[in-house]
Amino acid sequence: MAERAPQAEALAASWVEVARPLGARLYALRRRIATITVALLAGLLFVHVLLGANGMVVYKQKRAEFESLQQRTVLEQKENDLYRQQIQGLKTDEKAIEKEAREQLHYARPGEYVYVPPAPANSAPPSNHSARK
Repeated sequence: MAERAPQAEALAASWVEVARPLGARLYALRRRIATITVALLAGLLFVHVLLGANGMVVYKQKRAEFESLQQRTVLEQKENDLYRQQIQGLKTDEKAIEKEAREQLHYARPGEYVYVPPAPANSAPPSNHSARK
């Protein structure tokens, strides 16, 4: 191994002589290289902030979805309040109870007639097919 040491030193010296002008050139251009590197990093950061997993585009979509869900929540709350009032009315108000009984169960007072409209003409035939010939 000792006999190859001079060859290795000569090879290393030749590489140093080849790399020295390149190193001097890079050293002279170090400000440009740093500026370009910083500009590329800033550009990549901008793209990531704009289009990344939590970027501005996704943020705006999530914000619109949030506002839509808030509006839906308000509408559902109003509907719940309306049902709560109806339930309370059915628990306490006799007129409301009578109204529901008349509408849903077709109840009538003595001497009154309940009109029930006939089924539509285009209704489906009976499911047991008892009208077959």
